[in-house]
Amino acid sequence: MQTHKAKRVEIIIEAPMESRLTAALEKAGVTGFTVLPVLGRWTREGQVGRSGMVAVVCLIRPERLDALLDAAYAVVDRHIGVIGVTDAEVLRAERF
Repeated sequence: MQTHKAKRVEIIIEAPMESRLTAALEKAGVTGFTVLPVLGRWTREGQVGRSGMVAVVCLIRPERLDALLDAAYAVVDRHIGVIGVTDAEVLRAERF
């Protein structure tokens, strides 16, 4: 079965920022993502909001990565959060 190159982007951010982040991603042309609760301990100088953290995960074509990262960073920059990018292989590339 043939696979196609993609990028997997994981953005972990404070839960109250979820809607701002997903709106920014949609505005940047990202058509799909998954939002998951984060279990674990996240701190910045010992402080974490009571509402916790979420992980927004998406697979995207490599040529669309820069627009996604610009949009995500504009939201994450001033909050507790991290953006990770890894190489991925996908089936059904027309979905991404």
